[in-house]
Amino acid sequence: MPRLEWPLHIVRRVVIGVIVVALLGVAVPLTVNWIQEKRARCGDGVVKMGEARECVGVTDGSYHFAGHLKAVEEKIKAENDRVEKDADKDPYVSVAYMTSFTLTDDDSNSEESVRHELEGAYLAQRRHNQGDLRSSPKIKLLIANMGSNAGHWEHTVDELIDRKTSADKLVAVTGLGPSTQESLRALKRLSAHGLALVASTMTATNIEGIKGFVRVSPTNVDEAYAASAYLKKEKVRTAVVVQDDAQGNYYAKSLGRAFTEVFQDAEGHRLVADRMRYDSSVRSAWQNEMRYMSDQLCRQKPQAVFFAGRGKHLTRFLDWIANRSCQERKFKVITGDDTTNLTAKELRHAADTGVEVFYTGLAHPDMWQKDPKSVSGPSARHFQPGGSLDQWFPSDPRHDGQAIMAHDAVLTAAQGIQMANGSQGEVTGESVARMFHQMDSHQVPGAGGFISFENDGNPRNKAIPILHLNAKGRSELVEVSARRGEPARKQ
Repeated sequence: MPRLEWPLHIVRRVVIGVIVVALLGVAVPLTVNWIQEKRARCGDGVVKMGEARECVGVTDGSYHFAGHLKAVEEKIKAENDRVEKDADKDPYVSVAYMTSFTLTDDDSNSEESVRHELEGAYLAQRRHNQGDLRSSPKIKLLIANMGSNAGHWEHTVDELIDRKTSADKLVAVTGLGPSTQESLRALKRLSAHGLALVASTMTATNIEGIKGFVRVSPTNVDEAYAASAYLKKEKVRTAVVVQDDAQGNYYAKSLGRAFTEVFQDAEGHRLVADRMRYDSSVRSAWQNEMRYMSDQLCRQKPQAVFFAGRGKHLTRFLDWIANRSCQERKFKVITGDDTTNLTAKELRHAADTGVEVFYTGLAHPDMWQKDPKSVSGPSARHFQPGGSLDQWFPSDPRHDGQAIMAHDAVLTAAQGIQMANGSQGEVTGESVARMFHQMDSHQVPGAGGFISFENDGNPRNKAIPILHLNAKGRSELVEVSARRGEPARKQ
């Protein structure tokens, strides 16, 4: 068989062609992946996810999750840059503030409430780094967005876990969102990776005993005790509970259960009927379920109604109560802290119904004046007219208490970092978490009350404000209470 010999120039062309094809086989997919990644990327550490293409993940303030957050994120970014610049002479670790920053109508939080949280977190960072509580190591504050209803918590949590071993040296995560299944899954995964965890507004009683986890908010049981004690003090002897049965709403379920157990006693305080239930997860039905409750209340004639549901559902409930057939009968409605998540417009609408509304808050700027021994004066002054937050963020009222709770959560992490640095020598998530249970004699000087922790991570005898919604839709402080009657005092 004759041997086939190709001219050299043809061989060269064939070889070059093969090489080009091979390179294209690698380059084209890489180029496609690069383009896709470019389109999906919002900023460093932040990507678009889900059908809504939400920008979720972790930023140092260089990416703004929403326009209304721009002012506070710019201040956080400037402080983070300063901390990084001075790292050679003053080392730092990172603390993240995590919640849902991109919101829809389905979220229980409002834009106002999460903005106030971030403002309070920034105040705590500034106080620790260069203010009246300055200490070392310094804190770099990261902002972590789980997306609407914490729908992308897994991505954000994985991003945070990666920051443990990066230059950020993440040791603690604060905030952690509302009491939902998604938030609980997120904090359990963070706990499994050795991070210290401080919840700011998570109140569901069944979220406790998780390694490395504490919260600065009272639990729903604490709130129910405080609400019950207030009603009894006001000579209320009969009540009924309105209960949201939505699956996964730990806040509502534990709140209703706790009040049911604690209000009834041998002294004649009783519930006039079984819990009146609605299911907010059934969008087409829950408002209709509420519609018929006003007639039931007219028949049952309770002196008070305990509303165990989210604030945004409360406003619809009040609408139906306002349109009750027994207009001559007055009802006192009392509920939990989620009311503080309502916007100023929603609160004014609630006030316009004419129904008397009280609620247990998480914090209020007037607590210091009402009960100065239960609240740190130096911390509370930052939230007063003319204080730091007024100077940095003018024309942004913060009566919802969210800024105070976020401040106290980050301040708790900061104190844990300071204590770990002094006694452990190495600041890690585990060493910071151990310090949370050494705070009996080193209480956190919170603007919402002095803070130390039980073994299960709950705050010890946390101060609880009883609030009244006035005719202008503003919260007025009625008294400062606690589960056991008296809030913790400065030691």
